Amino acid sequence: MIKWFKSDKNIWTLLKRNISKGQMTGYILSNIIGLSVVLIGLMFYLDSNHSTEKEDSFFSQDFMVLSKRVDGIGFEPVSFSEEEIEELKSQPWVKKIGQFTSSQFSVKASIDMGGHGLSSYLFCESVPDDFFDVRPRDWDFDPQEGFVPIMLSKDYLMLYNFGFAIPQGLPQVSENVIGAVPIRLTLSGPDHFSETYDAAIVGFSSRLNTIAVPQSFMDWANQRYGGEDIGGEESNPSRLIVEIDRLSSSDAHKYLEEHEIEIAGDKANDGNISRFLRASSLMVTLNGVLISSLAVFILVLSIFLLLQKSKEKLRYLMLLGYSPAEIGSYYERIVAVVNLIVAIVALIITLSLRHLWTGQLKEIGLGDASVFPLISATIVYFILITGLNVLIIRRTLKKDWQN
Repeated sequence: MIKWFKSDKNIWTLLKRNISKGQMTGYILSNIIGLSVVLIGLMFYLDSNHSTEKEDSFFSQDFMVLSKRVDGIGFEPVSFSEEEIEELKSQPWVKKIGQFTSSQFSVKASIDMGGHGLSSYLFCESVPDDFFDVRPRDWDFDPQEGFVPIMLSKDYLMLYNFGFAIPQGLPQVSENVIGAVPIRLTLSGPDHFSETYDAAIVGFSSRLNTIAVPQSFMDWANQRYGGEDIGGEESNPSRLIVEIDRLSSSDAHKYLEEHEIEIAGDKANDGNISRFLRASSLMVTLNGVLISSLAVFILVLSIFLLLQKSKEKLRYLMLLGYSPAEIGSYYERIVAVVNLIVAIVALIITLSLRHLWTGQLKEIGLGDASVFPLISATIVYFILITGLNVLIIRRTLKKDWQN
């Protein structure tokens, strides 16, 4: 008699009679829906925070270039004081601040393009390397070599190609071509001491609307050509570049308006767009978590009801020599298989629906994020939910055994 009951097939036949197919189907469907919503929200978040461009994308990080407002006409430089910079650093929406360093000497550039010689007085600035959206190779300056790398705003190249080149009979050039054009920089200070250096455009920035040079060059040149009364001391910066917390960008705009600080360029809505994408992802994910939580509650309740309905049969099996662990292993297999099916189906649904937003995101330089975090999250979910179910089954059977 005992030997007959110890047949796995017969025990499974006995135990599965009390399993409600309707409850199990309801759990599977509701959990597939809930987990799919969670994974869709996660995948959308990953895609909306992954840039497909090798260079700049304001969705990957939010930066603002700040300057003080100029009222009327004045000869006193409008700049940020140390107290104002420290106050900015203390704001909760500020992650870090970089200062623009302006040239305190005269800069004249000359080039030979298409048989036409061009020369013009320029300005140049520098910012800490951490704030560049593009980091070219050899972005440094060595006085012994005398070569100055230059980073140019993409807007300047567009102005040359479509506003200046054609009327002047000059060729239009691409980014790659203009990088090969040699430039001669003549630097001179207040005492008319001047020297000429080789230079070239080594990159184009979408974030910085300026003519940028390495910080090492700017510090060296200000000391050498700025004069003792200028180069020997640091002046307050006229512009700042600030990395901000996207979720708090509305607070940033409010603070800047109150303190009459201007944002360079048309970047006022960048934080709003990225914040909207993050908020949308968060809402979708929270809805999925709610649905999944309800589905898990249904399964937990079903397990309790199943064990209660099978209480007499389980007690007889224990009296026949079966341990709670042996009996519980049958239910644990069911739970593991069901949760595995839910995880696989939800993952397939998420990857199948991903095309609904990838096209739109690619148009603004986003998308194509790795699916590894998605797969990892699915595996973690399967392990946690299955572990929770197994723990409930074992504790319930152990409690019944002790009683």
